[in-house]
Amino acid sequence: MKPVKTKRDIRAELDRQMEDYLRTGGKVKEVPRGLSGRIDPKGPLTPLFTPRSSENPLAGRTPMTEVVAAVESRKHPIPVPKKPRKKRPRKKMILDDFGQPVRWEWVED
Repeated sequence: MKPVKTKRDIRAELDRQMEDYLRTGGKVKEVPRGLSGRIDPKGPLTPLFTPRSSENPLAGRTPMTEVVAAVESRKHPIPVPKKPRKKRPRKKMILDDFGQPVRWEWVED
């Protein structure tokens, strides 16, 4: 069975790799905080998957709002109200003045 690496082992391995990189002449480039790797950080995000038609990217899409609404409505069905139970009589212990049990009586609430 392969031994499981702990966080301490992974951290130590990463530290060793960084030390080896810096020792062999590698340099760490400082990047200012808030700088993005995108070409236009203010613009819209680029899609990860390219559509089939590069001229009209929305050509292959079909509006399915009704289908999605139907699926969502099936996820959360309307609960059926429960029928109220008939109240059954319950046994109540009758005690005397000294707290000793005397008898049982059936009581309807």
